[in-house]
Amino acid sequence: MQPVIYLDENHPISEDRIDPDALKVIHRLKKHDFSAYLVGGSVRDLLLGITPKDFDISTNAKPEEIKTLFRNCLLIGRRFRLAHIRFGPKVFEVSTFRSGDPKDDNFIVNDNEFGTEEQDAKRRDFTINGLLYDPEEHAIIDYVHGLKDVDSKLLRTIGDPVIRFKQDPIRMIRLLKFKARLNFDIEQETDNAIRSNIQEIKKSSPDRVLGEVFKMLETKATSSFFELLMDYGFIQILFPHLSNFLGPDLKGTAFKFLEVADNQEIYQPEKNILLACFLYPILEKKIQIHYIEKDRIPHLGDIFDLTRDLIKDTLVLPFPRFPRWMRETIAFILNSQFKLTPIDPKKRSRKHKLMGHKKFSLALRFLGLRAHLDERCAREYAKIKRLKK
Repeated sequence: MQPVIYLDENHPISEDRIDPDALKVIHRLKKHDFSAYLVGGSVRDLLLGITPKDFDISTNAKPEEIKTLFRNCLLIGRRFRLAHIRFGPKVFEVSTFRSGDPKDDNFIVNDNEFGTEEQDAKRRDFTINGLLYDPEEHAIIDYVHGLKDVDSKLLRTIGDPVIRFKQDPIRMIRLLKFKARLNFDIEQETDNAIRSNIQEIKKSSPDRVLGEVFKMLETKATSSFFELLMDYGFIQILFPHLSNFLGPDLKGTAFKFLEVADNQEIYQPEKNILLACFLYPILEKKIQIHYIEKDRIPHLGDIFDLTRDLIKDTLVLPFPRFPRWMRETIAFILNSQFKLTPIDPKKRSRKHKLMGHKKFSLALRFLGLRAHLDERCAREYAKIKRLKK
């Protein structure tokens, strides 16, 4: 199949927006008679006017051939070797073109065959990620009609969506991630395929599911992403206890916290704080049911016990199990809120004892989120900020 080639007058990508060290890698590969392109998300983001987080490169050079050209190259991976080329703190991933059958509906267990540039483009997940960019020719090479979908703000699988989701169910999570980040529409056939194949996600590795969730927690679109996970039913499958706890009343509060967090421009997203946004309203509800409605004020030990059980139900028992260090950090964030803003208004805040703790900044940042929604929290937050100056 001949690709559609768009020259520089037909696309907005300019070389000054590409990392110069990525260009060096491509130029050296091409100088030694290999083909080499920017691929995947970097091309998509450049077209959308977004600064790419990574500049990935694909080539027909084999891993060992890449290593001979770059002294700053490390080969990684056992099943399919990738070249990592380092320039100071920057690392560029260079992969050899891979093949893959987009019509094979078997779950992918081996995706490690070398292929052609066309095969490499067609084995990718979505049309917007299947574009190649040649910086020397200033040309976009399009085997999958991806540029039209970028322009139309449309998410579409490459090939039959049912087959593609059965090959790798993680693609369904990734699709919702792109919808949340880019605010694109999902093409109807692709949308239908997600809804009819949602149970396939159970075949995925829990570590990969958690990895995709963690990647999304590093963006400014967490609220939209988790809302999509709930609307499509993934939360119910992956985190059933969390789904059971998040009824209509608590769901609204949790998403208010997430929306505030997404709009905090001065901070980088913090995974532990964002997960605490879900658990804090549930913990408050449990305290209300077990103590406040029975005219009892819980001791801190009682709250710690409720927190421990809540984290066990939501972060230990589900399909993707969260790492222990993260569970402990979230527990600290949650429990600290009841030291900073005690349930009994007659009791004084224990902020002085907490301020020396190495994780105190996380507890304070979460209090800052609560301050946007609660006047009492805002007053306490302001006091602590004055003390820290």
